[in-house]
Amino acid sequence: MDTGGAYNPRTVEEVFRDFKGRRAGMIKALTSDVHEFYRLCDPEKENLCLYGHPNENWEVNLPAEEVPPELPEPVLGINFARDGMQEKDWLSLVAVHSDAWLLAVAFFFGARFGFDKADRKRLFNMVNELPTIFEVVAGTAKKQSKDKSSVSNNSSNRSKSNSKRGSESRAKYLKAEEPEEEEEEEGVEEEDEDEQGETQCGACGESYAADEFWICCDLCEMWFHGKCVKITPARAEHIKQYKCPSCSNKRARS
Repeated sequence: MDTGGAYNPRTVEEVFRDFKGRRAGMIKALTSDVHEFYRLCDPEKENLCLYGHPNENWEVNLPAEEVPPELPEPVLGINFARDGMQEKDWLSLVAVHSDAWLLAVAFFFGARFGFDKADRKRLFNMVNELPTIFEVVAGTAKKQSKDKSSVSNNSSNRSKSNSKRGSESRAKYLKAEEPEEEEEEEGVEEEDEDEQGETQCGACGESYAADEFWICCDLCEMWFHGKCVKITPARAEHIKQYKCPSCSNKRARS
């Protein structure tokens, strides 16, 4: 099993960065790359594991041969349950085990490099700010984000969305705002930035940043980083109705 190169994070920030990278890779496997992940989890093969790497890639492979392994190992045999369960339930099960593995790896590094009580608490709080993989896969992360945004009134939400969408594709995707703005609009911009900061990506759970490309699903109306759903600004120009991976999978299964 390729562990993504010799990499030993030693500080709280480095361990959290490692956690985020592995988490992003596993979320890709269970959402945007789910068809490839499903294909690789062949029940006819030996015990397989889902690995997330710090570089945001994922891998389905046999467990490490070393005993004890260099890092904690993910759950074994995810492929054996694939055909015996509903796909949604199977993906949720893999997601729960993936969350447990990510925490095991993060706190393995913490123990290895002597994190004290304050460091362990800070690491957990940083991790806890992100939705779990299970919440992303099951869609509860989207619901939590929607509940947050519903506190603001609909008109302010609409103005926020409009301010973030390009003029040519107003209902489809979001571009980073241009820096040249009139001074008289500064007060409005500050309000918009506050509201945009509350918007979370439906895939990775991270907050909106003005220098990133985002796209909105026309069905569930959730926002996503373009990189999380593999959509570029150029590609978005030609999409009449964008459907996120979750909505696409639901329609395919129905």
